[in-house]
Parts: sequence; structure tokens; C-alpha cells
Amino acid sequence: MTQPPKTTLHLQGEEQRPLIVIDDFWPDPDALREDAASLRMAPIGPHYPGVRAEVPPRLAETMRRRIAPLLAKHFGLDPAPAVSEAYYSLVTTAPADLAPIQRLPHFDGVERGRIAVLLFLGHGEQGGTAFYRQRSTAFETVDASRLDRFRAELEAGVQAHGMPEASYIADDTALYERIAVQPARFNRALVYAGNTLHCGYLPPEVTLSTDPLAGRLTLNLFLFDD
Repeated sequence: MTQPPKTTLHLQGEEQRPLIVIDDFWPDPDALREDAASLRMAPIGPHYPGVRAEVPPRLAETMRRRIAPLLAKHFGLDPAPAVSEAYYSLVTTAPADLAPIQRLPHFDGVERGRIAVLLFLGHGEQGGTAFYRQRSTAFETVDASRLDRFRAELEAGVQAHGMPEASYIADDTALYERIAVQPARFNRALVYAGNTLHCGYLPPEVTLSTDPLAGRLTLNLFLFDD
């Protein structure tokens, strides 16, 4: 029997930015897994360490409408931003093969109205999503007013400490302090501001597989009014 969704609000870090956890988010998550497995997944862009396939637009829009009341209540976004991108995502890149940009926390954009939705669809150990603070600035989010300083401090930090070794970030680093980890759980959705510094948390126990039914599969929505 499908459980009703359970919503929990977290206010993270010193900036106290909202993050919403929704357990038992989708009424039929196994259907999403089967849908992902039926699609041809391929690399999309330089940032994601794996392969992706586009989510059907009607499905993405239904999910957007489902979380719209939460965006109005906790993020002050009413109406909810439109679906900008939507993917099934499967981590496949071995730690030793990560590009430099994939070894650092990132943000999706500097705009206040940008929202990320991540739905965990894998079974077994899936890690989670980690959130970070840039040590030299104490920034936990990056908006347009912070962007130049963030970039300058990142460049200075890399010059001083070098690039991180080729591995998935697991804890604090010379440049970043981890402020929270939201653990993965099957059919758990995370909703957070896209300008939050974050990255996937993938300890060694997480299975990396090219099979969507065996690996670290997620569904990712990016909401933003272009």
C-alpha cells in the first residue's frame, strides 16, 4: 500500500535556508524506474558525472504542480516557477575519472527563483546530497551580488591548496565546510534553492552501474522562469 507523503522542513546552516524533504513522494516510483530503464541515457553537459535522459514534459509538470504549495509557503514563490529542465540521472563516472569541476560543490544558478527538486529512485545504499559553506567567504548560497567574490576566492583557494584529488566529496575540504547531508531514501524528494552550494554525497558503498535499475538513479527537476 502506498504511504501518504510526509513533508519535513529543514533550515540549514548559518543562513537558515529552507530545504524540504518529502518521503513517499510519488504514488508509483517503480513506474518511474521502469520508464528510466526504457530510455536511452547519455551524457548531457560537463557537470553531471554520469548519463541522463529527459523526463516526459507532462510528468515533470505534474510534479511541479504537486510541490507548488510548498514553494509558495517556504520559498515565497507563487506561482511556482516553470519547469526549465527535467532528467532521469544515473551516476556512472568512477571517482578516478571525475573532471576537476565535478570534485567541487556547485550551484545551479544565482537567481533567487531557481529551485532544484531531486527524487531518489535507487534501492540499497545511495548516499545522499551534501550542502557546503565556502570557508573564505562563509557563503552557503551564491546570488548575483556574491558571484564575483565567490569566484575570486575559489580561484585563490585552488592556487593555494590545489584541486581536490579525483574523488567524490565526502566531508570537509580545504576550501569548503560541509554543513549538512540529506540521506538518500527510495522515493524521497529534496526541494531546495538552486543557488545553494551542494553536491552529490557518494560514499564508496554506493554502486555505480550503467543499469538504471541497479545504480544510483534520481529524477531531477530544475524550476526557473527563463
